[in-house]
Amino acid sequence: MSTTIIASDRHHVSNTAIPAVREMAEMAYHMWTLGWDERNGGNISRILEEEEVASYLRLGEVGRTIALSFPVPELAGKIFLVTGSGKYFRNIVSDPAGSLGIIRVTADGERAEVLWGFEGNASPTSELAAHFMSHIERLRADPEHRVVMHSHATHVITMTFVHDLDEKKFTKTLWQMCTECIVVFPEGVGVLPWMVPGGADIGRKTADKMKKTKAVVWPHHGIFGSGSTMDEAFGLIETVEKAAQVYMLTAAHGIKQSITDRELSELAAKFGVIPAAGILGA
Repeated sequence: MSTTIIASDRHHVSNTAIPAVREMAEMAYHMWTLGWDERNGGNISRILEEEEVASYLRLGEVGRTIALSFPVPELAGKIFLVTGSGKYFRNIVSDPAGSLGIIRVTADGERAEVLWGFEGNASPTSELAAHFMSHIERLRADPEHRVVMHSHATHVITMTFVHDLDEKKFTKTLWQMCTECIVVFPEGVGVLPWMVPGGADIGRKTADKMKKTKAVVWPHHGIFGSGSTMDEAFGLIETVEKAAQVYMLTAAHGIKQSITDRELSELAAKFGVIPAAGILGA
Protein backbone atom coordinates (compact mmCIF):
# COMPACT_ATOMS: atom_id res chain seq x y z
CA MET A 1 0.00 0.00 0.00
CA SER A 2 1.88 3.07 -1.18
CA THR A 3 1.12 6.33 0.56
CA THR A 4 0.84 9.90 -0.58
CA ILE A 5 0.89 12.73 1.94
CA ILE A 6 -1.86 15.18 1.05
CA ALA A 7 -1.66 17.54 3.99
CA SER A 8 1.41 18.65 5.87
CA ASP A 9 0.49 20.61 9.02
CA ARG A 10 2.43 19.06 11.89
CA HIS A 11 0.70 17.64 14.96
CA HIS A 12 2.70 17.77 18.17
CA VAL A 13 1.98 15.97 21.42
CA SER A 14 4.41 16.69 24.22
CA ASN A 15 3.77 13.51 26.23
CA THR A 16 5.09 10.47 24.34
CA ALA A 17 5.11 8.08 27.31
CA ILE A 18 2.41 5.93 25.75
CA PRO A 19 2.76 2.35 27.07
CA ALA A 20 2.09 0.81 23.66
CA VAL A 21 4.84 2.95 22.12
CA ARG A 22 7.34 1.85 24.74
CA GLU A 23 6.34 -1.78 24.24
CA MET A 24 6.76 -1.63 20.46
CA ALA A 25 10.09 0.19 20.71
CA GLU A 26 11.45 -2.40 23.13
CA MET A 27 10.18 -5.31 21.03
CA ALA A 28 11.68 -3.84 17.85
CA TYR A 29 15.05 -3.44 19.54
CA HIS A 30 14.91 -7.03 20.79
CA MET A 31 14.13 -8.27 17.27
CA TRP A 32 17.09 -6.30 15.95
CA THR A 33 19.43 -7.85 18.53
CA LEU A 34 18.34 -11.29 17.28
CA GLY A 35 19.49 -10.33 13.79
CA TRP A 36 15.98 -10.59 12.36
CA ASP A 37 15.55 -6.97 11.32
CA GLU A 38 18.70 -5.62 9.76
CA ARG A 39 18.87 -2.04 8.48
CA ASN A 40 15.26 -0.96 7.89
CA GLY A 41 13.98 -4.51 7.49
CA GLY A 42 10.82 -5.54 9.32
CA ASN A 43 7.63 -3.77 10.34
CA ILE A 44 4.99 -3.98 13.06
CA SER A 45 1.44 -2.69 13.45
CA ARG A 46 -0.84 -2.86 16.44
CA ILE A 47 -4.50 -1.96 16.82
CA LEU A 48 -5.00 0.48 19.70
CA GLU A 49 -8.18 0.94 21.67
CA GLU A 50 -9.18 4.57 22.09
CA GLU A 51 -8.91 4.32 25.87
CA GLU A 52 -5.26 3.28 25.54
CA VAL A 53 -4.31 6.64 24.05
CA ALA A 54 -7.09 9.07 24.96
CA SER A 55 -5.23 10.39 28.02
CA TYR A 56 -2.03 10.95 25.99
CA LEU A 57 -3.30 12.37 22.70
CA ARG A 58 -5.67 15.03 21.52
CA LEU A 59 -7.75 12.71 19.37
CA GLY A 60 -9.74 15.54 17.84
CA GLU A 61 -6.62 17.04 16.26
CA VAL A 62 -5.05 15.66 13.11
CA GLY A 63 -1.51 16.53 12.08
CA ARG A 64 -1.71 15.42 8.46
CA THR A 65 -3.57 12.97 6.32
CA ILE A 66 -2.10 10.16 4.27
CA ALA A 67 -3.92 8.78 1.23
CA LEU A 68 -4.07 4.99 1.05
CA SER A 69 -3.70 3.32 -2.33
CA PHE A 70 -6.03 0.51 -1.25
CA PRO A 71 -9.26 1.52 0.55
CA VAL A 72 -9.94 -0.32 3.81
CA PRO A 73 -13.50 0.64 4.86
CA GLU A 74 -13.52 -2.43 7.13
CA LEU A 75 -11.01 -0.61 9.35
CA ALA A 76 -12.81 2.76 9.42
CA GLY A 77 -12.24 4.59 12.69
CA LYS A 78 -9.65 2.12 13.95
CA ILE A 79 -6.44 3.43 15.49
CA PHE A 80 -3.08 1.82 14.75
CA LEU A 81 0.47 2.15 16.03
CA VAL A 82 2.72 1.48 13.03
CA THR A 83 6.45 1.43 12.32
CA GLY A 84 7.68 3.91 9.75
CA SER A 85 8.96 3.37 6.23
CA GLY A 86 12.74 3.21 6.03
CA LYS A 87 13.16 3.25 9.81
CA TYR A 88 15.75 1.12 11.59
CA PHE A 89 14.43 -1.07 14.40
CA ARG A 90 17.53 -0.41 16.49
CA ASN A 91 16.76 3.35 16.47
CA ILE A 92 13.13 3.20 17.58
CA VAL A 93 14.01 3.20 21.29
CA SER A 94 15.95 6.45 20.96
CA ASP A 95 13.60 8.12 18.45
CA PRO A 96 10.07 6.74 18.83
CA ALA A 97 8.32 9.83 17.51
CA GLY A 98 10.38 9.82 14.33
CA SER A 99 10.24 6.05 13.81
CA LEU A 100 6.65 5.26 14.76
CA GLY A 101 3.26 6.81 14.18
CA ILE A 102 -0.26 6.51 15.53
CA ILE A 103 -2.79 6.74 12.72
CA ARG A 104 -6.58 6.53 12.46
CA VAL A 105 -8.36 5.25 9.37
CA THR A 106 -10.95 7.72 8.08
CA ALA A 107 -14.64 6.90 7.82
CA ASP A 108 -14.39 6.18 4.09
CA GLY A 109 -11.36 3.94 4.59
CA GLU A 110 -9.35 5.84 1.99
CA ARG A 111 -7.01 7.86 4.19
CA ALA A 112 -5.13 7.67 7.46
CA GLU A 113 -4.97 10.58 9.91
CA VAL A 114 -1.69 11.02 11.77
CA LEU A 115 -2.49 11.48 15.46
CA TRP A 116 1.05 11.23 16.79
CA GLY A 117 4.59 10.55 15.60
CA PHE A 118 5.97 10.21 12.07
CA GLU A 119 7.96 13.35 12.76
CA GLY A 120 10.14 14.70 9.98
CA ASN A 121 7.43 13.92 7.43
CA ALA A 122 7.90 10.17 7.92
CA SER A 123 5.28 7.77 6.61
CA PRO A 124 3.98 4.29 7.53
CA THR A 125 5.76 1.13 6.47
CA SER A 126 5.69 0.27 2.77
CA GLU A 127 4.05 -3.02 3.80
CA LEU A 128 0.98 -1.22 5.14
CA ALA A 129 -1.21 -3.04 2.61
CA ALA A 130 -0.15 -6.45 3.91
CA HIS A 131 -0.69 -5.27 7.48
CA PHE A 132 -4.10 -3.72 6.97
CA MET A 133 -5.44 -6.56 4.84
CA SER A 134 -4.11 -9.11 7.32
CA HIS A 135 -5.73 -7.21 10.21
CA ILE A 136 -9.06 -7.39 8.39
CA GLU A 137 -8.86 -11.16 7.94
CA ARG A 138 -7.52 -11.92 11.41
CA LEU A 139 -10.25 -9.80 13.05
CA ARG A 140 -12.83 -11.83 11.16
CA ALA A 141 -11.24 -15.03 12.46
CA ASP A 142 -10.52 -13.75 15.98
CA PRO A 143 -12.10 -10.61 17.48
CA GLU A 144 -9.26 -10.49 20.03
CA HIS A 145 -6.63 -10.09 17.30
CA ARG A 146 -4.49 -6.92 17.57
CA VAL A 147 -0.94 -7.33 16.18
CA VAL A 148 0.73 -8.02 12.83
CA MET A 149 4.51 -8.39 12.78
CA HIS A 150 6.90 -8.89 9.85
CA SER A 151 10.45 -10.09 10.44
CA HIS A 152 13.42 -11.36 8.42
CA ALA A 153 13.82 -14.37 10.72
CA THR A 154 17.14 -15.89 9.65
CA HIS A 155 16.48 -19.62 9.72
CA VAL A 156 12.99 -19.31 8.26
CA ILE A 157 14.52 -17.55 5.25
CA THR A 158 17.30 -20.14 5.05
CA MET A 159 14.81 -23.02 5.14
CA THR A 160 12.94 -21.61 2.13
CA PHE A 161 16.04 -22.18 -0.02
CA VAL A 162 16.32 -25.90 0.71
CA HIS A 163 12.83 -27.16 1.60
CA ASP A 164 9.86 -27.84 -0.64
CA LEU A 165 7.62 -24.75 -0.49
CA ASP A 166 4.39 -26.73 -0.38
CA GLU A 167 2.82 -25.32 2.79
CA LYS A 168 1.53 -28.66 4.07
CA LYS A 169 4.99 -30.22 3.76
CA PHE A 170 6.62 -27.09 5.19
CA THR A 171 4.23 -27.09 8.16
CA LYS A 172 4.73 -30.80 8.85
CA THR A 173 8.50 -30.41 8.91
CA LEU A 174 8.22 -27.54 11.39
CA TRP A 175 5.85 -29.56 13.59
CA GLN A 176 8.33 -32.45 13.59
CA MET A 177 11.26 -30.31 14.74
CA CYS A 178 10.02 -29.16 18.16
CA THR A 179 7.44 -30.75 20.42
CA GLU A 180 5.64 -27.45 21.13
CA CYS A 181 5.14 -26.44 17.49
CA ILE A 182 1.86 -28.22 16.80
CA VAL A 183 0.51 -26.72 20.03
CA VAL A 184 1.62 -23.15 19.18
CA PHE A 185 0.49 -23.18 15.54
CA PRO A 186 -1.87 -26.15 14.98
CA GLU A 187 -3.36 -24.34 11.98
CA GLY A 188 0.06 -24.55 10.30
CA VAL A 189 1.82 -21.82 8.37
CA GLY A 190 0.90 -20.30 5.04
CA VAL A 191 3.58 -20.18 2.35
CA LEU A 192 3.50 -17.78 -0.60
CA PRO A 193 5.51 -18.01 -3.80
CA TRP A 194 8.25 -15.39 -4.02
CA MET A 195 6.68 -11.99 -4.73
CA VAL A 196 7.82 -8.40 -5.04
CA PRO A 197 7.17 -6.84 -1.61
CA GLY A 198 5.65 -3.51 -0.71
CA GLY A 199 2.42 -3.55 -2.70
CA ALA A 200 -1.25 -4.44 -2.65
CA ASP A 201 -0.76 -7.75 -4.51
CA ILE A 202 1.44 -9.37 -1.86
CA GLY A 203 -0.84 -7.81 0.75
CA ARG A 204 -3.89 -9.56 -0.70
CA LYS A 205 -2.09 -12.89 -1.00
CA THR A 206 -0.80 -12.67 2.59
CA ALA A 207 -4.23 -11.75 3.92
CA ASP A 208 -5.80 -14.63 2.02
CA LYS A 209 -3.48 -17.02 3.89
CA MET A 210 -4.29 -15.22 7.15
CA LYS A 211 -7.90 -16.37 6.85
CA LYS A 212 -6.78 -19.75 8.19
CA THR A 213 -3.30 -19.26 9.60
CA LYS A 214 -1.63 -16.76 11.94
CA ALA A 215 1.78 -17.01 10.26
CA VAL A 216 2.72 -16.62 6.60
CA VAL A 217 6.18 -17.35 5.18
CA TRP A 218 7.53 -15.14 2.41
CA PRO A 219 10.19 -17.29 0.69
CA HIS A 220 13.71 -15.83 0.63
CA HIS A 221 12.36 -12.81 2.53
CA GLY A 222 10.87 -13.50 5.96
CA ILE A 223 7.68 -14.20 7.87
CA PHE A 224 4.44 -12.45 8.87
CA GLY A 225 3.03 -13.33 12.28
CA SER A 226 -0.10 -12.16 14.09
CA GLY A 227 -1.61 -12.36 17.54
CA SER A 228 -3.76 -10.76 20.20
CA THR A 229 -0.71 -9.19 21.88
CA MET A 230 2.81 -8.18 20.91
CA ASP A 231 4.19 -11.12 22.90
CA GLU A 232 1.88 -13.58 21.20
CA ALA A 233 2.79 -12.44 17.68
CA PHE A 234 6.49 -12.44 18.54
CA GLY A 235 6.23 -15.82 20.28
CA LEU A 236 4.66 -17.33 17.18
CA ILE A 237 7.48 -16.11 14.95
CA GLU A 238 10.01 -17.16 17.58
CA THR A 239 8.63 -20.71 17.64
CA VAL A 240 8.57 -21.05 13.84
CA GLU A 241 12.12 -19.68 13.72
CA LYS A 242 13.35 -22.17 16.36
CA ALA A 243 11.86 -25.09 14.40
CA ALA A 244 13.45 -23.82 11.18
CA GLN A 245 16.79 -23.52 12.99
CA VAL A 246 16.61 -27.08 14.26
CA TYR A 247 15.78 -28.27 10.75
CA MET A 248 18.73 -26.43 9.24
CA LEU A 249 21.07 -27.79 11.92
CA THR A 250 19.97 -31.38 11.39
CA ALA A 251 18.90 -31.82 7.76
CA ALA A 252 22.42 -31.76 6.33
CA HIS A 253 23.41 -34.61 8.66
CA GLY A 254 20.50 -36.78 7.58
CA ILE A 255 17.52 -36.88 9.93
CA LYS A 256 17.21 -40.40 11.35
CA GLN A 257 14.15 -39.85 13.52
CA SER A 258 11.57 -37.17 14.25
CA ILE A 259 8.19 -36.83 15.94
CA THR A 260 5.82 -39.24 14.19
CA ASP A 261 2.32 -38.49 12.93
CA ARG A 262 0.87 -40.61 15.72
CA GLU A 263 2.87 -38.69 18.31
CA LEU A 264 1.85 -35.37 16.81
CA SER A 265 -1.80 -36.47 17.01
CA GLU A 266 -1.30 -37.44 20.65
CA LEU A 267 0.22 -34.03 21.36
CA ALA A 268 -2.70 -32.24 19.73
CA ALA A 269 -5.19 -34.29 21.73
CA LYS A 270 -3.31 -33.70 24.97
CA PHE A 271 -3.35 -29.92 24.53
CA GLY A 272 -6.81 -29.66 23.00
CA VAL A 273 -5.82 -28.29 19.60
CA ILE A 274 -7.01 -29.36 16.17
CA PRO A 275 -4.22 -29.79 13.59
CA ALA A 276 -4.80 -28.38 10.13
CA ALA A 277 -6.39 -30.98 7.88
CA GLY A 278 -4.44 -32.91 5.30
CA ILE A 279 -1.02 -32.72 6.97
CA LEU A 280 -0.74 -35.64 9.34
CA GLY A 281 -0.57 -38.86 7.38
CA ALA A 282 0.42 -36.94 4.23
